[in-house]
Amino acid sequence: MGRPGLNRRQLLTTMGGLTVAGSFGFAALGTGADALASGADTRVRYWNLFSGGDGYNMIAMLDSFRKDNPGIEVKDSTLQWGSPFYTKLAMAAAGNRAPDLGVMHLGRVTGFSPGRLLDPWDVELLAEYGVKEADFNPELWKRAVVDGRLYALPLDIHVQLCFYRKDVLKKAGLLGADGRIVPVTSVDTWFDVLKEAKAAAGKDLQTIGMWSADQNFQWWFFVAFYTQLGGTWFDDANTEVTFDTDKATQVLEFLRRHITDGYANPDFAGGAGAEQFVNGGPFVWEGNWSVPVFDGAGIDYGAIPLPPVFGRQATHAESHAFVLPHQSGRGGAADEGAHRLAAYIVRHARQWAAGGHIPAHTPTLSTAAYRKLDPQNEYVSAMDHQATEPKVWFAGSTGILAQRVGPVVVSSTMGSARPDAAARAMKSTLTQLLASKNPMDGRTAAQGGAAA
Repeated sequence: MGRPGLNRRQLLTTMGGLTVAGSFGFAALGTGADALASGADTRVRYWNLFSGGDGYNMIAMLDSFRKDNPGIEVKDSTLQWGSPFYTKLAMAAAGNRAPDLGVMHLGRVTGFSPGRLLDPWDVELLAEYGVKEADFNPELWKRAVVDGRLYALPLDIHVQLCFYRKDVLKKAGLLGADGRIVPVTSVDTWFDVLKEAKAAAGKDLQTIGMWSADQNFQWWFFVAFYTQLGGTWFDDANTEVTFDTDKATQVLEFLRRHITDGYANPDFAGGAGAEQFVNGGPFVWEGNWSVPVFDGAGIDYGAIPLPPVFGRQATHAESHAFVLPHQSGRGGAADEGAHRLAAYIVRHARQWAAGGHIPAHTPTLSTAAYRKLDPQNEYVSAMDHQATEPKVWFAGSTGILAQRVGPVVVSSTMGSARPDAAARAMKSTLTQLLASKNPMDGRTAAQGGAAA
């Protein structure tokens, strides 16, 4: 790829020293050099970060693949979600001990030094296995491309949603003839809806759970509503900060108002919002991964993308995507098996949709089986209105951007900082991050890979 290699020692140094290697047990990860145990012709080593319901769905999909492809043995390993997973994956790629296939959040791909720690996909080989660019939302595919090459194969998008209790909203006169929440297109309309819902609930429950003190959720909500206002982050060259503090202040004031007007209880821990919702609270803002939880609770509910209170549809979205961690000798049967496996799962994502995620493979979205899924069919439009973090090395799920800016959003929502002051602090942080270097390759955002 024309870029110098990054060995494991250099990577450990940039990530804080050799204590990282010990704490994450790199040696225990294995090299995959052991002989095939099943008698299959090919082994594909696959690392993922899926636990809980997602884990069960992924296992079911892998079992289907094994049944349909008996000549390929899949050796799958589930690692801890978050920073530990990305550290292990980076160290394995730098030390030439990477698996054949991995999973990443799409927002983290740019920061993972594509061409150095990630290998590009062979799009012609993917096409042979039934997956092609035309099968994906154009913007989603574009996010997976760096320097003109595909470095991630999207599996889904997962979005932040507004869940609502149909029984409460029906009592408040807030359901339309279709049995869904009435349209909300402005800040004033939204707070009118909250007022009516609170009166109809008639219980000592908070009107809306919104993870008021959680830096990740508050950041995700901010990204959604800031995008609704048309807010930008950096110029196209990633050399200047274009963050609009006036628009940011509007969003921060909006989030804060849920507490000051008495609709969200700041004393409740994050997960209590879902509990309150199950017990009769009218609303909760949660990720689509909560769909199985609310289905299991047996309540009558709906779910829509975060309301377009600033006049434009946009809800925060991330994406699970398949990647090829760097191998110095990538190619051959294992690499072809990795392409076949990823393409198979992407094309058979109906099982994955049961966990609430929106499949990235658009032909799946048009099937009768998917259209019958409820409430998935109510929020599938989020695919066309994704609010994503900027495409820079420090962004993405559990990334540095969320770690640095998320607490600032919380300080405003919870009332320890004025919204306008918080907006200025956010811009200052963005300026610092834009000038900083990616520890993976020593490049600033302006020096990194270009978008498609």
